[in-house]
Amino acid sequence: MLQRSWYWLLLAGVAMLVGIGLFAVTVPSGDYLYVPNEARPLASKVEVEDETTPDATGGVYYVDVTLRRARWLDRIVPFVRPEGSTLVPGHAVTSPGQSFKERIAAARSEMSRSEQIAAAVAMQAAGIEVDAVPRGALVEAVAVDVPAAGTLASGDVIVGAAGRRVQTPAQLRDAVGTVAPGDDLQVRFRRDDLPFERTVRTVAAPDDEQRAIIGVSVDQAVKIRLPLDVEIDLGDVGGPSAGLPFALEVFQALGNDVDRGYRVAATGKVELDGSIGSVGGVKQKTYGVRSADADVFLVPAGENAATARRYAGGLRVIGVASFAEALRFLKTLPAK
Repeated sequence: MLQRSWYWLLLAGVAMLVGIGLFAVTVPSGDYLYVPNEARPLASKVEVEDETTPDATGGVYYVDVTLRRARWLDRIVPFVRPEGSTLVPGHAVTSPGQSFKERIAAARSEMSRSEQIAAAVAMQAAGIEVDAVPRGALVEAVAVDVPAAGTLASGDVIVGAAGRRVQTPAQLRDAVGTVAPGDDLQVRFRRDDLPFERTVRTVAAPDDEQRAIIGVSVDQAVKIRLPLDVEIDLGDVGGPSAGLPFALEVFQALGNDVDRGYRVAATGKVELDGSIGSVGGVKQKTYGVRSADADVFLVPAGENAATARRYAGGLRVIGVASFAEALRFLKTLPAK
């Protein structure tokens, strides 16, 4: 009788362990994983009217990151995660009240704007006149714990602040910087093409209690008319971080030897003035560039470049602050 009891206890224990294992392997947690993808060439993804790409060697490479729900196993046992991946909490991926599906849709909208701006910047650098009119700072998201949450919403276009005209995100930052944290700020914006003017109270920036912010993330609202047709298709890839490789590939397609025979990988958000903004997932992107055996990796200067160098191994990482700076560096590479 005692032996039979031990047998059933052992069987129950094994069943419990199997159940826990299946739960850990199959059930998603509330966290997410950023997973590296190998960098890939852009040449076949970008088509420019009257394209005259100068050579077939080297190439401009883009790199993206897979964002997926983490399983409980990923959360509990770190060594089962893919090499170079990072576990992040759900609130770092989606804004409060935003679903993951809405997050993906927003990223695809960012990609569409990035393509247009990158093409415009590349053409202007090539001496081609482009009709690009900045129209304000497009609100992408509003933090739920700031006073502006009751006033501004995703999709609003801020066109004025603190009595100043706002045409770009940089101008909005400068305008907000004229007041102290806790001060009221007059904001003019468009919503569904209707004008509004409201007062919002500023708060202190998380990284600098002396700097005022209104708690919104913004992108460039712009009307662009390109003189040449440009088609860019990366499938389901979203977000603005491929702006720099887009601009490099378009510039090369216009007859300029950008890569000089090298595999040039790049990441960075391109602004309408040609400046390069920081992006996320740089650790994973560095792993992805390394796996593609690229010769050089162009990344936004500053913290992004420091992160890339931390995981670069033997990969050459170059931090750039503008599209013009990226072109200047590539010109210094000896032709292969």
